[in-house]
Amino acid sequence: MEQQTFFQGDAYAPLASKLRPATLNGYFGQEHLLGKGKVFRQMIESDQIPSMIFWGPPGVGKTTLARIIAEQTKAHFIDFSAVSSGIKEIKTVMTQAEHNRFVGEKTILFVDEIHRFNKAQQDAFLPYVEKGSIVLIGATTENPSFEINSALLSRCKVFVLHPLTVEDLSGLLRHAVAYLNDTSETQIEIDDKYLGMIATFANGDARVALNTLEMITTNSDVEDAKITVTDELVEQCMSRKFLIYDKSGEEHYNIISALHKSMRNSDVNASVYWLARMLEGGEDPLYIARRVTRFASEDIGMADSNALEVSIAAYQACHFIGMPECSVHLTHAVVYCALAPKSNALDAAYNAARSDAMQTTAEPVPLVIRNAPTKLMKDLHYGDGYQYAHNTEEKLTNMQCLPDSLIGRTYYHPTEQGKEKRVKEWMEAIEALRKTL
Repeated sequence: MEQQTFFQGDAYAPLASKLRPATLNGYFGQEHLLGKGKVFRQMIESDQIPSMIFWGPPGVGKTTLARIIAEQTKAHFIDFSAVSSGIKEIKTVMTQAEHNRFVGEKTILFVDEIHRFNKAQQDAFLPYVEKGSIVLIGATTENPSFEINSALLSRCKVFVLHPLTVEDLSGLLRHAVAYLNDTSETQIEIDDKYLGMIATFANGDARVALNTLEMITTNSDVEDAKITVTDELVEQCMSRKFLIYDKSGEEHYNIISALHKSMRNSDVNASVYWLARMLEGGEDPLYIARRVTRFASEDIGMADSNALEVSIAAYQACHFIGMPECSVHLTHAVVYCALAPKSNALDAAYNAARSDAMQTTAEPVPLVIRNAPTKLMKDLHYGDGYQYAHNTEEKLTNMQCLPDSLIGRTYYHPTEQGKEKRVKEWMEAIEALRKTL
């Protein structure tokens, strides 16, 4: 089988294909793997490639990275698709790889969408990976722990590829505009703000970003050999009006603050509006879910502990199904939190305790509540006088649990909001009973 050539020119190829880099110097993103001095980069540059799995969402450069390895390796490189190949094709490729091994040539086999192979197909690779006949590189959008056979996975190093950042995609788009201007008589005039909009709209996917740019440039009016990009054109090509929202800048913090304060003020309509502004502006739904989860304890707390459960459930729903479907789950959590009774008593309690903890770092744990697993500790009176609450009728003792310098300190002051009123009454009952012991 002949080694594939990936970079032949094609006037009709998509822009994403035309811009596929042949070296790491033209690759955008994945700095955690490919930054200067990173081990993975050194493995590629030294042509010391182990069997590996690239795991990441679409459009983050899994296939591109494999093809860069193809250009830089001295090995025989075979590109293999799990979509269109079966056991017969695998056996043919393995026969070729065995022949290459006998003549002293290494074979790198790249399998795109390897999660589409069933167990029997994956098992067919295993003996050849073990013998060293092939170096396997698989690409998958699914969690390898669930989709790749454990025996095969144990012989591969998993590298996680992250969604590209807005900065990565903006740089890629600027590179694309320069390429188009260099290869065409028609020149594109596009403001950086539009590139930022496209980068945000793409949501970490380089292919989406480049396809959107290509759609804009090919559907623009040309005047005096110039394409001038406008708001209307960008909105049409992205199939929606673009909301002004910078996921990494000031507006990001302004809008999440607006959401938080609207929920705190029990303003349901404003809360849902700011939620929509963030989601339609391209914000990661998991980020929003994390902030709502924080709110559930910071601003509601014991007044309605169900708020935390609803928020966690919304986070899990966002993780399971993603956008746009998870928008309704986030709306559920935001509306619940906005309507719930409010209390910041838990946040205040922790901050007060934190202040004391920072100032009393040398305070010893009272001997009575220390464990005594050794004879020496017992001789030092660890655990002497410990009272096991379950052995009492009240399930309560008057045993000292705070350090001496903090006896009598109170951190948690429950309010009378919602269910926290019952918590307050119960705490008062506990303290009254403790004084009688």
